[in-house]
Amino acid sequence: MILTSSNTLETHEIINYKGLVTGESLIGTNIYKDLFSGVRDVVGGRTSKYEEELQKARNIALKSMEEKAECLGANAIIGLKISYDNLGGTMGNTILVTAYGTAVKCE
Repeated sequence: MILTSSNTLETHEIINYKGLVTGESLIGTNIYKDLFSGVRDVVGGRTSKYEEELQKARNIALKSMEEKAECLGANAIIGLKISYDNLGGTMGNTILVTAYGTAVKCE
């Protein structure tokens, strides 16, 4: 599966547009990660646990999106975007990762 944020494919001709595909993933934080992150923010440095969790969530969202595109008969996704939203409120510190783009069939 070809994934690109571009709206075109330089090396392949697009034969058919299959439609919009999306993939979502939710990750929740907990008190221990929040506490550790706060300490790291005070003393400096990167919060690698959060980065690892975001990477996992992003990979899940991308995989879900790819599976939906394959079901449509697509072999590429163009115009790929990824968004991160903190749901907050009653969801606590839950982060929604959404991947979306246009599924296409190309040569």
